[in-house]
Amino acid sequence: MTEFLIPLFAATVQSGTPILYATLGEMMTEKGGVLNLGVEGIMSVAALAAFFVSMSTGSPWLGFLAGGVAGTLMATLHGFVCITCLGNQVVSGLALTILGVGLTNFLGVPYVGQSAPGFTPFDFPLLSSIPYLGDIFFKHDMLVYISFVVPFVFWFFFRRTSLGLHVTATGEMPAAAAAVGLKPVALRYFAVMAGGFLIGLGGAYLSLAYTHLWTNGLSGGRGWIAVALVIFAFWRPGRAVAGAYLFGGVMAFQLRLQAMGTHLPSSLLLMLPYALTVLVLILSAARGRRTDAPAALGTNIEPEG
Repeated sequence: MTEFLIPLFAATVQSGTPILYATLGEMMTEKGGVLNLGVEGIMSVAALAAFFVSMSTGSPWLGFLAGGVAGTLMATLHGFVCITCLGNQVVSGLALTILGVGLTNFLGVPYVGQSAPGFTPFDFPLLSSIPYLGDIFFKHDMLVYISFVVPFVFWFFFRRTSLGLHVTATGEMPAAAAAVGLKPVALRYFAVMAGGFLIGLGGAYLSLAYTHLWTNGLSGGRGWIAVALVIFAFWRPGRAVAGAYLFGGVMAFQLRLQAMGTHLPSSLLLMLPYALTVLVLILSAARGRRTDAPAALGTNIEPEG
């Protein structure tokens, strides 16, 4: 049994890593009061940008950074529409997804099937020798190890830094934040751009660590899963980790079932993560009014606010 479970749990961590990056990025954006449904498009563009830069320069680290920058630029476009132009946040996010997915499907055609330098797994010193846990958590690539730290940084930022508290105030009561001398517009831009950077890192992980090659549709709906996970996690980073690994486990499990030659239709197995997404949204809605969503989420504010 352990010969099956240990590799499955290890694959769960790997599959959940890009979802975790994207979920924390969307959570950062929403903490500032802006809803971004363009996560899928941002991840797609970031994955292609990371792949192209890594292939061109031979440096996966530059590719990883390029993915974050591409995510920031895409998110800034969303911010300009919603924060500066006071556009509808839902419509802008959906348009961003359509733009991002369509753009990468067009620009990525020449690179389909090609590989690029990426991140490879290695045994983390000392910790990899821990029975069971070492095999599950500490025999991955560097981007997975970084993802272990990011949720703690996220928590510390919003709980212990003045900038994080200011962003939270902007997402809750932008008028009150402006009344005490804060700049809600600038703070919202920061949240959107920082969130876009994290989402971009999730996209970069897909092409530089998860596959090491390019194929169209690489994001595979993970952006939508990340949006649902923010609700599932009630805007808390600790729950985001659990949720990301839960969805990662479902993805890893259906891939292993296919590899084992199960008689279940492959389309049914591929449906599992998204069926779980719908279930999560239903369970979240069942909580009724008990929610930790920022009070001003999705509400535009005047530029001079």
